Amino acid sequence: CPAVTQGFELQQPQDKVSVTVGKTLTLTCTTSREGPIGPVKWLKGWGGGNQTIYDQTGSFSRVTREVDGSNTDFTVHIRDVQPEDAGTYYCVKFHKSVGGDEVFQRGKGTEVSVHETTLLPSMVAAAVVLCFLLLLGLVIALCMYRRKHRGEADGQCLARLAAMGTFSPIPLRCCAGTPSTPSEVLDAESSHLPSQQSSKEDNYIHYADLQPLPAAPRHVRSHGTACSEYASVRVAAK
Repeated sequence: CPAVTQGFELQQPQDKVSVTVGKTLTLTCTTSREGPIGPVKWLKGWGGGNQTIYDQTGSFSRVTREVDGSNTDFTVHIRDVQPEDAGTYYCVKFHKSVGGDEVFQRGKGTEVSVHETTLLPSMVAAAVVLCFLLLLGLVIALCMYRRKHRGEADGQCLARLAAMGTFSPIPLRCCAGTPSTPSEVLDAESSHLPSQQSSKEDNYIHYADLQPLPAAPRHVRSHGTACSEYASVRVAAK
């Protein structure tokens, strides 16, 4: 009857659905009104090889209705999903005719994919953090190994240089007089120090040098002179 079929619309909104093995798959299908006399079925695949997943008049152990007995809501739940449940599902409205049930209207199809396991965001984050910590530990261990190896090499090098006498001290010799001859020592030092112009800066130490001084003439030395090593420091004269 045209009045019954007018304004009838079947809606299958899901394009793609992903589900994990062992979980429950929900397939949504609704109609705007009852429509003509005839059942609504869920079919897997289309054409000659389709398989009836749900029929209002049949019994299916893994399939249940969202709203049992409804004439407009044909959403179904398929529990304990298995890999072989993957495929494309169609919600189809049939109407009765003399030759049997004929297709009146069908949905656009829902493509279902089935996965063995689901990687939760927390699991992914934990794996990333673990990999980062392992990499960081490896870098630290490598740096410590290289530093230790380098320290041993430097220590061996220093030991060789010391054995060869590289670090033997250079003696500094000078003639130091007794306290009775301070001017002679000062004159001997002054003759080898760079000349400095007097200024207000003489209130501070200009420089200090550590260098060997030539031996003073034999007549300058007085009784009790001895050789020593020392640093000369020039200071401002008061």
